[in-house]
Amino acid sequence: MITQLRYSSTNTYLISGEKGCVLFDTGWAGTFPLLCRALGESRLRLQDINYVIISHFHPDHMGIAQQIADNGAVIAVCDVQLGHIHDSDSIFERDKRSGFVPIDDGNVKVISAAQSRQFLKELGINGEIIHTPGHSDDSISLWLDDEKTLFVGDLPPLYELDLYNGTQVWESWQKLLALKPERVCYGHAKTADLTDKTEKMQFPDDADIYALVKKITKFVDKGCDEGAIAAKTGADAAFIRDVSRMYVTHPGVSVQGILDRIEIKDK
Repeated sequence: MITQLRYSSTNTYLISGEKGCVLFDTGWAGTFPLLCRALGESRLRLQDINYVIISHFHPDHMGIAQQIADNGAVIAVCDVQLGHIHDSDSIFERDKRSGFVPIDDGNVKVISAAQSRQFLKELGINGEIIHTPGHSDDSISLWLDDEKTLFVGDLPPLYELDLYNGTQVWESWQKLLALKPERVCYGHAKTADLTDKTEKMQFPDDADIYALVKKITKFVDKGCDEGAIAAKTGADAAFIRDVSRMYVTHPGVSVQGILDRIEIKDK
């Protein structure tokens, strides 16, 4: 069972197996009380969390990991992440009001990607952890076999993939797409249902994303509403809203700037 916990600007997910639960990502420091409330609203308890897996050690993904660990969970760290556990400590030190608690290395369980299937199987979860660098060197993704679902953290969304041809992001996505996922859960963007034809048609194969963004901004300048822009460009309504918002709120922003900022949609 997958439960999305809505309490932070970062999407976090509780994956429940027959023998235990894993929380994927945690959100910013200062959100611990909100996590507890979100768990209660889903009829879950903090003590239900056995392990915390962090997609990468940026502040908006690991901010309350140790507070969760102080209540009984163990932080599971992939071996490729070991040198990055404290990457965000200095950022939180600048804001003493955040209540940030650094990760206690003694509360960390280190596993390799190769060991991850056995680790998850012990919790009654069929899947694996995959190293997917690109957004950061320590980025990992979680794959669930039975649900055909990916959790990718801040790996740039699929609708931007054409922008990353030949990069680490591209290579990481090729590994993930080989699994034939049906659903992708992002750290900030809305969950993508790849079995939905409208999702697949968001960008036709021959679409030039840059040209599409330019067209949308021109229609925004003309005062066209979302429906008119969709009719004229064939673009997905959610994408039009994102482009329009970024364009209006960031005067002078470039096309690349708009696309970069879309990565944090719904934040």
